[in-house]
Amino acid sequence: MRPEIRLIALVAAWFAWVLPFAINRRKAAAKTAARVDPRARWGIVLEMIGFGLVYMHGPKVWATPIQPWRAGLGAIFGACAITLAWTAVGHLGKQWRFDAGLNVDHELIQTGAYRVVRHPIYASMLGMLLMVIGWVGTLPAWPVGLACFVVGTEIRVRVEDALLRERFGDRFTAWQHTVSAYVPFVR
Repeated sequence: MRPEIRLIALVAAWFAWVLPFAINRRKAAAKTAARVDPRARWGIVLEMIGFGLVYMHGPKVWATPIQPWRAGLGAIFGACAITLAWTAVGHLGKQWRFDAGLNVDHELIQTGAYRVVRHPIYASMLGMLLMVIGWVGTLPAWPVGLACFVVGTEIRVRVEDALLRERFGDRFTAWQHTVSAYVPFVR
């Protein structure tokens, strides 16, 4: 993949990934959460550090073409991540929020992508990170970035799972035991 094509593809992929969140945010009425756990913000910080590390390299990397297998693998991860983001946000609807929190009328969503993973938005973020690794990742930055992202996501998943368990009790616990957190088939 030529460098200019890669840059256009990165911008287009990120636009396609962000779009469902922007659309949903406009449609959803601004609701004040009944309960928010600010500890999850540390997870966001680590996830963003992870992305930053993967993007951190010199201009030579941006100017160098990548092998077709890396281009293809990145495209597959990106396409899966974008599809997952659109379906997850569509099923989550008005309950999507940046902070880990619950609305007064919060529901336990178990349809669509939520039948496969409990946190498909984090799965889609991981897919986008893997796309970026495929297209511009360099050593040693990408393994460290991936580790930061996973630690941050684990923080967010644990905080959100605790909120859901508190609200939905045994119903959530049963779902938690049958559905992976954010990587299918990995518990």
